[in-house]
Amino acid sequence: MQTARIMIIDDEKVVGDMLRIHLAKHGYQVETFLSAAPALARLAETPFDLIVTDFKMKGMDGMELLKTVKATYPDIHVIMVTAFAHLDTAIEAFRGQVHDFFPKPFKIKELLASVQRALGQ
Repeated sequence: MQTARIMIIDDEKVVGDMLRIHLAKHGYQVETFLSAAPALARLAETPFDLIVTDFKMKGMDGMELLKTVKATYPDIHVIMVTAFAHLDTAIEAFRGQVHDFFPKPFKIKELLASVQRALGQ
């Protein structure tokens, strides 16, 4: 069985590093990015199975990233995390076909369970 590739995009380096460490412990191949532009460039070069992205970032935000990814790579699941969790934001994310939505701080076990569901595990 091939190892799932996960992309983490969060402008808080500590969040990306924490997620990378926890997901790698569960056998996933993980790459982290601090913004959307280099992440999308990497996605154009290499296939990924799942993206975990922050909602509020400089430049392209998570919602715009979600729309771009779904338009170009409709089979990639996207999980969104945010410190700015409002009902309107969550509704907009789910309308944009986000797989799951977590307010920060989130429980790593809950995020891991969502990752496993998204990957059909």
